[in-house]
Amino acid sequence: METLLCRLCPRDCGADRKHGKPGVCKAAGTGVICARAALHMWEEPCISGKQGSGTVFFSGCPLGCIYCQNHAISDASVGKEISVVRLAEIFLELAAQGAANINLVTPTHYTPEILEALNIAKKRGLSIPVVYNCSGYERVQTLQMLSGWIDIYLTDFKYMEKELAARCSKAADYPEAAKSALEEMVRQTGSPVFDKNGMLHKGVIVRHLLLPGHLKNGKAVVDYVHRTYGNKVILSLMNQYTPLQEQKEMPELNRPVTKREYERFIDYAIAAGVEQAFIQEGRTAKESFIPAFDYEGL
Repeated sequence: METLLCRLCPRDCGADRKHGKPGVCKAAGTGVICARAALHMWEEPCISGKQGSGTVFFSGCPLGCIYCQNHAISDASVGKEISVVRLAEIFLELAAQGAANINLVTPTHYTPEILEALNIAKKRGLSIPVVYNCSGYERVQTLQMLSGWIDIYLTDFKYMEKELAARCSKAADYPEAAKSALEEMVRQTGSPVFDKNGMLHKGVIVRHLLLPGHLKNGKAVVDYVHRTYGNKVILSLMNQYTPLQEQKEMPELNRPVTKREYERFIDYAIAAGVEQAFIQEGRTAKESFIPAFDYEGL
């Protein structure tokens, strides 16, 4: 009997997930593991709007950063198994609550199931934009499966430095994978399209979470993205890094980003000619930005 081994992300781990063998992402079995599905106000303004983004948080993660802000679900220690049909129902329920969009958070390892659920939901009337909210560590072939189904890519671009990617995420190939993934995302969506209320309906937002002590890496990300894509993408430059676990091998990560570090980061982006970007004001590094993964909406 033919066995389908998982090749969805750049880890290419080949796990026999359907027969209970978890991949690097911790996913296994035939269901979808989620931790929360609810309206969410903490995304970029053109995603959340006034009504909230209909976020679905998936458990597990192909990347597994040591500083993960959602570590409770990224290691799959929290999560409830649901069927593809139930996932489709959740999409429709969020839309009925007035969600501005369906926001798929850490979805990579459930791409086939998500496509099935979207197909069901769209046949039942789902019409709001769909957001693919990911780490940037994506395989182009997997993204190509999503062409025509995803309206907005809300993607991280974490590292331009291979050594930093290896230390933080055991993924020295992150920079090249993220570059290829971003190219495919922009190819699919084109330049940003907003409605009359300023809500994004199509396009790519590239997030960079500035890490304490790693301003050079942040500048390199801005340089690459802006030089390559200009106003075809929107940058989101974030200062909300929150130290949640002690990092003995990378002690610089045991503190928030300083006001001075972030100001230098923003000044650099402006000097580089960035015209479309979201920035964060004040002290945003706090655990209140992390939602309760209490199975709401599942």
